[in-house]
Amino acid sequence: MTETVTITRLGLHGDGIAPGPIYAARTLPGEEIRGEIDGDRISAPKIATPSADRVKAPCAHYARCGGCAVQHASDPFVASWKTQIVVEALAAHGLSAPMRSIQTSPPRSRRRATLSGRRLKKGTLLGFHTRGSDTIVDIPACEVLDPAITAALPGLAAFLPELGSRKGELALAVTVSEAGLDVDVRGGKALDEALRLRLTALAQRLDLARLSLEGDVLVTLRPPVQRFGPSVVTPPPGAFLQATREGEAALLAAVTEAVGPAKQVIDLFAGCGTFALPLAQRAEVLAVEGDDEMLATLDAAWRKTPGLSRVQVATRDLFRRPLLPDELAKTDAVVIDPPRAGAEAQTRCLAEARVPRIAAVSCNPVTFARDAKMLCDAGYRLAWVQVVDQFRWSPHVELAAAFTAPHIEPES
Repeated sequence: MTETVTITRLGLHGDGIAPGPIYAARTLPGEEIRGEIDGDRISAPKIATPSADRVKAPCAHYARCGGCAVQHASDPFVASWKTQIVVEALAAHGLSAPMRSIQTSPPRSRRRATLSGRRLKKGTLLGFHTRGSDTIVDIPACEVLDPAITAALPGLAAFLPELGSRKGELALAVTVSEAGLDVDVRGGKALDEALRLRLTALAQRLDLARLSLEGDVLVTLRPPVQRFGPSVVTPPPGAFLQATREGEAALLAAVTEAVGPAKQVIDLFAGCGTFALPLAQRAEVLAVEGDDEMLATLDAAWRKTPGLSRVQVATRDLFRRPLLPDELAKTDAVVIDPPRAGAEAQTRCLAEARVPRIAAVSCNPVTFARDAKMLCDAGYRLAWVQVVDQFRWSPHVELAAAFTAPHIEPES
């Protein structure tokens, strides 16, 4: 039975929500929609009364691809929605903060992506999954990916018949580096010498910077370098990298401002040095990370970069063994950029240590707000929040924030 409902708000995953609640993808607040309700969802809504914020999706693949969720919404609406997600996450813990204007990466700027691939009876398929499905959609005109990745899609599909089967699915993690594409293939068949030779030849034909399988390097034609501040870094295969150059620059600017004049900085969850190496232009840094390989990369880059202050590295699982208050006591500032789960145990130690300045980076407003509550309860001031939208047209929200201890006044 067809029913008519009115969308009142957008959920965290980008679905429109009507009273009930009833969910409908790719709808907007204020829209009157019609469709058959199955459980709590209208899977094929018809827009009876469109919102003034509705726009034509810029990507030809949007109707089928699940990579984006809100291309049907205007940029100002998306910016306001993502900012409001952070505001509401903080408000749920009784917190508020000055919200700076969102920094949104431009279209076709995503420099890393994990593509799904499948070998078919006739041909191959390489792209993103449809929404809530294992069906893959090819994306030759993607509006999100860096053009270097889009242009390489036909060539990258050649890995599928070599490594894939018609029953299994491959994952190709593709990253744009200064030396070309860095590709790590996962889920493929076992490697023998004949296959190794064919894959090496294919990497050469495609002029990849590096090809790895399951994180093990198969061939490096050129080091796939990234630049963090003045340092040139060669991350290990599959290592974390901010999704866009513009997003990385916005986060780095916020972190640099938040640590202020600090001369001793601890960078927690430091990765390959996204923040540690640029900050070493003005402060001594202790970079702490649970991955030995990433820290080795960071250390090598620091040693090859003249003019930086001292950078020390320490391998440590910060979830099981957070830095304790006495280990934090003498530092001027801390940068903390945890995974989506946040860093509850480490934040508790930070609050007890009363580190003067904390630059927090988060990819999850919910866990950020939880951790921020601990700091504020300990007397910290949440000076400001900067929302950074690297994952344009997706529900993903990232941010940076500045916390100052009670005896420290933030720079205006």
